[in-house]
Amino acid sequence: MEAGAGLALQSRAAGFGSGRRRSAMYGGESGARMVSLRVGDQVGSPAAVRARGAKPVVPLRAKKSSGGGQDNLHNSVDDALLLKRKSEEVLFQLNGRCIYLVGMMGSGKSTVGKILAEVLGYSFFDSDKLVEQAVGMPSVAQIFKVHSEAFFRDNESSVLRDLSSMRRLVVATGGGAVIRPVNWKNMKKGLSVWLDVPLEALARRIAKVGTASRPLLDQPSGDPYTMAFSKLSTLAEQRGDAYANADVRVSLEEIASKLGHDDVSKLTPIDIALESLHKIESFVVEDNVADSQTEPQAERMHTL
Repeated sequence: MEAGAGLALQSRAAGFGSGRRRSAMYGGESGARMVSLRVGDQVGSPAAVRARGAKPVVPLRAKKSSGGGQDNLHNSVDDALLLKRKSEEVLFQLNGRCIYLVGMMGSGKSTVGKILAEVLGYSFFDSDKLVEQAVGMPSVAQIFKVHSEAFFRDNESSVLRDLSSMRRLVVATGGGAVIRPVNWKNMKKGLSVWLDVPLEALARRIAKVGTASRPLLDQPSGDPYTMAFSKLSTLAEQRGDAYANADVRVSLEEIASKLGHDDVSKLTPIDIALESLHKIESFVVEDNVADSQTEPQAERMHTL
């Protein structure tokens, strides 16, 4: 987390922001389990690579920032407590279902996913990392270069299929995972959450950190922001309907508006994780109610 947030996490959220006092708008189990997962290395190959499980996520802990003083420290603790309390309420409703985070590249899926996994007592996996491990290459960019995007997508689908047979996972998917219906078939065994980030914010963040690790955005020349925004706009147009298949949509613009911010870059990953838990809870409660109403109808039909 960035300094103003006053919280130390294993993974920092580049592009998402500074800490502040939260309004009263927001009203498990601890420790990530180590999980073994077998995924194929290359499509059609009988060999398999065993992923040694999710890396432990460093617990949320209060840390006084150099410029924030006691106020930021107290605000950070308050936010962490709100997050943990909400996670305990959601955990019961989830009943072990996996959570799949979808969204454009750079939307913060891995950072938010690690926070959700920690507070829910789930294990965290990044599907891109699992593909890299299965194929035996250090980056998605290299897989694209040496093989092809289609080769990567085939392995990505294999990874998501294997993950879908498990429980109590938070999975950060690749930005393009949503384009294949078979991936949705597997993700629908759990619960999917779309992190919807404005393209301008994504382009700013990606331009700042570079595009070398993002093969679909890497351009030999041109203004980094302009090139990133142009390509992201094309991808968003191609994938917009696919992202909308998610069970839950978490809009960063809506969160910023609720909290009185004029820019989503002022949001912290905890802001986004907390809103995600609220949206997940609403969806699961409605889903459970629908199931409870459907079962008696099915029983009555069976007796006729």
